[in-house]
Amino acid sequence: MGLAAGEPAGRERMMDHFEYRSGELFCEQVAVAEIASAVGTPVYVYSAATLLHHYRAIGEAFRELRPTICFSVKSLSNIHILKLLASAGSGFDVVSGGELERVRAIGADASKVVFAGVAKTDREILDALAADIGCFNVESEEEFINLSRLAESAGRKATVALRINPDVYDPQTHRYTATGKKATKFGVDIDQAEAFFDRFGHDAHAHLEGIHFHLGSPIYSAEPYVQAITKTLPVIQRLREREFPLRLLNIGGGFAADYERGRSPAAADYAEPIVPLLRDTGLSITLEPGRFIACNAGLLLTSVQYVKQSGGRKFVIVDAAMTDLIRPVLYGAQHLIYPARLPAGAEPPQRRPDYAAPEGETVDIVGGVCETSDFLATDRVLPKLARGDLAAVFSAGAYGFVMASQYNSRPRAAEVLVEGDRFRLIRRRETHDDLLAPEHEV
Repeated sequence: MGLAAGEPAGRERMMDHFEYRSGELFCEQVAVAEIASAVGTPVYVYSAATLLHHYRAIGEAFRELRPTICFSVKSLSNIHILKLLASAGSGFDVVSGGELERVRAIGADASKVVFAGVAKTDREILDALAADIGCFNVESEEEFINLSRLAESAGRKATVALRINPDVYDPQTHRYTATGKKATKFGVDIDQAEAFFDRFGHDAHAHLEGIHFHLGSPIYSAEPYVQAITKTLPVIQRLREREFPLRLLNIGGGFAADYERGRSPAAADYAEPIVPLLRDTGLSITLEPGRFIACNAGLLLTSVQYVKQSGGRKFVIVDAAMTDLIRPVLYGAQHLIYPARLPAGAEPPQRRPDYAAPEGETVDIVGGVCETSDFLATDRVLPKLARGDLAAVFSAGAYGFVMASQYNSRPRAAEVLVEGDRFRLIRRRETHDDLLAPEHEV
């Protein structure tokens, strides 16, 4: 896998540290079969080197702006991953009290934590105020009023950015993940921003100091960001001229990841048209990447349980399911799935979901959940798989484990972090006792 052939070194795209060696799939210096043997399947496997590579690529691309990079915790929330990124200097974008507790648990720098979300509860707001986080991204008038009230009662001052919807052209994301249009539950219309500041811009307890937008994810071009920034900067300028103290601009996340080799821009490709727009604004810039950093840093390993024919179709039934990776069902997402051990003499697959194995067979890869929609992929041409074989679901580091469920009372998978020639369990596999504990404890 790794760096695409012919890619200039200074404009690396979605490099990862998963590759086949002599027919065996490795994560960094560890054969994934060794991990499966040690901890079982299904298991999420993450590459520390890949996570750090993509985090640093964004920092380097936007270096001139000296941005605060706040990793999106919702994309991959394991505290060991967060600690790894924090050690590299990352801040964090959280959207719930639970995510806030995760970054507090690792001792993250609270001044580099931003809190978004349309339904923040009083408890969540009070906890964030007590933690003295860097900024609240406020998404409605009622939320602002409530935040101000709670800040006053707690004897705290809150720094606030107003989340706006720039209503730029369709960024070509799935309709469930497009968030920057007017018809969305998130934020307020950009046309309402100045009136919002007129009403709340001099609040004594919640200080409106910034603008925030998030257009959706994944976005495969810098153009939507250029359009959003171009629409937002005049609003900021007018507000500054009226002596509102705007100093922050958070342009969100959404940079795409390479589910298919070479489709996604490099970090430098996003930065190239964005940096000149923001260079001389005097604004402190925040970025909220998640998928770009985490997607290709993880894969899901699963074992074949059975193979069957039915109604003219061939089904490979694996021990992972929609409860472990819901993206194919929820978003129609396409992940490359391939055996962890290649047939003798076979070449490694190309990084694209529709890759057809030479002399392969067409199969559906399905799980054991009692739903017809429980599949990881359909109509894939793969080398012949048999009971006991190990398969890898690539590009599963973002929005994989974090969206897992216990439907059908299925315990959630284990998570493993690989660092060079070593790996360690960073979340044990759930047990049946774990499933029942909250019910026994009442």
